[in-house]
Amino acid sequence: MVGRFESGKDTVQELTESAATHIGNIATILTGAVRDVARETGDWLTDVIEMREASRRAQEDDNPS
Repeated sequence: MVGRFESGKDTVQELTESAATHIGNIATILTGAVRDVARETGDWLTDVIEMREASRRAQEDDNPS
């Protein structure tokens, strides 16, 4: 038969393990989300830079120096 102290210890241990697992899963989700947002932001800024450079080249073609 398990005493009250050992039963309480087992409960705390299970809760701690469960919390660690869930927190780890949440951290993985958040890390992936941050990575995806950074990638999308970088791709968007690349598009903006490319459009700006294309516009500049088009203006130079229209107004040769």
